[in-house]
Amino acid sequence: MKKVLLFGLLGFFACQPSETQSDTANSKVEHALVSKEVTYESDGVSMKGYLVFDSLKKGERPGILVVHEWWGHNEHSRNSANELAKLGYTAFAVDMYGDGKLAEHPKDAQAFAGEVMKNFESAKARFNAARAILESDPHTDKSKIAAIGYCFGGGIVLNLARQSADLKAVVSFHGSLGAVNIAEPGSVKARMLVLNGEDDPMVDAASLTAFKSEMDSAGANYLIVNYPNAKHAFTNPHATEKGKAFGLPLEYNKAAADNSWKRMEQFFQEVFL
Repeated sequence: MKKVLLFGLLGFFACQPSETQSDTANSKVEHALVSKEVTYESDGVSMKGYLVFDSLKKGERPGILVVHEWWGHNEHSRNSANELAKLGYTAFAVDMYGDGKLAEHPKDAQAFAGEVMKNFESAKARFNAARAILESDPHTDKSKIAAIGYCFGGGIVLNLARQSADLKAVVSFHGSLGAVNIAEPGSVKARMLVLNGEDDPMVDAASLTAFKSEMDSAGANYLIVNYPNAKHAFTNPHATEKGKAFGLPLEYNKAAADNSWKRMEQFFQEVFL
């Protein structure tokens, strides 16, 4: 079992990439992304996903599912899928609400998310239907599947891991830590990376402590990175605008967003060695 809990500025800056080196490296890399919208079904509900891969990369590669925020299957999750494809993965942005529904107001988002979470067996079925699409793509190595999630989606992937989902790893970005069912000893198969905003009122210190205790008891392999001065939804460039519009503690934090993505990159490199 490996567990590390990082707090504060030391953990934040230790992994900051060199901006010059990163920009130079990226400018030399060519990509030819191939993407398509995919309509699939779960329990009679039509779902609208988004699959993308880099055609310049040859052969099979790990597949990563992207689970959206509570707003729904939006530009943010598709952009993440595109960036994962540039890293050499086959990525599939999942639709957890059905019909590609998007919430324009927090009340709608809360209703959509609540509808999914009240029946987690149905939520798992929707996730697994998306997984089947990802695994059916000839560019995907079916033995190497992971998932990332944002906000609501972060909670989804963590709860899947709690329930012994056959995933190599899960990554939660500013996700809920609440458990649908508490993880049992030995139940967590996936490695876990939890990327959290220290100033996120939706994930308080007590929630972090409870999660850590739960994962320790379960014998999980997990890492928590807590970003100082980062609020909820810190990875979404539109978060600040949404927060102001609806009086919510949402705020984009570029430093935390960039660093958390880099953490995820390094994490997957280790997982898929």
